[in-house]
Amino acid sequence: MRFLYGSGIEFIILIPAILFAMYAQAKVKSTFNKYLKINNRSGYTGAQIARMILDKNGLNDVSIEHIKGSLTDHYDPRKKVLRLSTPVHNGTSVASAGVAAHEVGHAIQHAQGYFPLILRNNIAPVANFGARFVWILVFAGFLFNYVLIEIGILLYLAVVAFQIVTLPVEFNASSRALVQLEGSFIAREEITPAKKVLNAAALTYVAATLVGIAQLIRLILLSNRRR
Repeated sequence: MRFLYGSGIEFIILIPAILFAMYAQAKVKSTFNKYLKINNRSGYTGAQIARMILDKNGLNDVSIEHIKGSLTDHYDPRKKVLRLSTPVHNGTSVASAGVAAHEVGHAIQHAQGYFPLILRNNIAPVANFGARFVWILVFAGFLFNYVLIEIGILLYLAVVAFQIVTLPVEFNASSRALVQLEGSFIAREEITPAKKVLNAAALTYVAATLVGIAQLIRLILLSNRRR
């Protein structure tokens, strides 16, 4: 298995991206927990805010479900379901309002045919396949045929493409969230804290993209060493 780690430089390339990813995870958790303790002035829960924004935008067909965990919130475009974690679904904090509105932003994107979201959804199946099988192909390529490594790299390109396309999708959803929130569900002075929560969450997507790009470079270096 040593050949999968390379001579050292291939693995070193990953270190800055991994360190940034660790920072991003710590940042989003600390920021979310900080503003989870500050109630929004409207007193609405995340679920109530989500429902009102959905209805305001004519998305009565999108349902809201309560799921376990923390920061597990997401929108499922296949079933038109908004799934909110306990702190967001039941919480009346600034953080709850921001995250709930962000997920509604994805539902609005879906309803309006936002192109980057459509592109990401189309890339997703190939990206999932690539993420699952890339190292199997690389391993087999070192043992049997170099072409398998090339196939693995091509599949992993879909993973990186998915992560890159995710960035505008997430930033746009946050922008939509802040527009929907201001003046209607949170006070003007609460916009900045809500933005801090969403910006911290965005860091995790930036970090995932950097890790993906670094991993792709590593794969290309390993491939060149195998030739």
